[in-house]
Amino acid sequence: MKLKIRKYHMTDLSSLYRICLLTGYNGNDATPFLKDPDLVGHLFAAPYAIFDPDLCFILVKDSVPSGYVLGTRDSIKFYEKCEKKWFSKLRERYPLPREKDNSLEANFIRYLHTDQVVMEEWLKDYPAHLHIDILPIAQGKGYGRRLIEIFFNELQSKNIQGVHLTVSKGNQNAIGFYKKLGLQQLKDLGDSSVFGKKVQLL
Repeated sequence: MKLKIRKYHMTDLSSLYRICLLTGYNGNDATPFLKDPDLVGHLFAAPYAIFDPDLCFILVKDSVPSGYVLGTRDSIKFYEKCEKKWFSKLRERYPLPREKDNSLEANFIRYLHTDQVVMEEWLKDYPAHLHIDILPIAQGKGYGRRLIEIFFNELQSKNIQGVHLTVSKGNQNAIGFYKKLGLQQLKDLGDSSVFGKKVQLL
């Protein structure tokens, strides 16, 4: 088994959707909970590859994409771009669900219909954000840390001072991983938490 990390190429887009789906339920396979398997990738993978491809790195196992880290250097500008060029079309495709519908798919759709352009005080210190997902076959081998390091180094080369991410409180494995990497909790969001790290502290 040979693992390596390389830069994203546009031919990887379908693999991003696949990996995002297979890790979309607190790190587990979201397929049983979604009528449309592309929904989670539309939200948490594809727009980064389209709008910030230089910050997307792929973990491949025997030449097959098995994980990724992706994100943006400027969260506010990224969400403004998504509002204009991405989310508006998706909202037409995915209307708001019934209020009593608490399924995973319904919650993803509600997220889609939420205005993502928000001004938070901590964004000026942690303007970048990221998503990282690795399939089980490539986990536990240190490549998660390596992906994060590569992403942080890329931010450093672009003079970005800090990065944040949002993680579900139900994903305790991920929370433990981020804490080991030195990320600290910035904000409680109910079912989720925001963690951040100053890049120059690496």
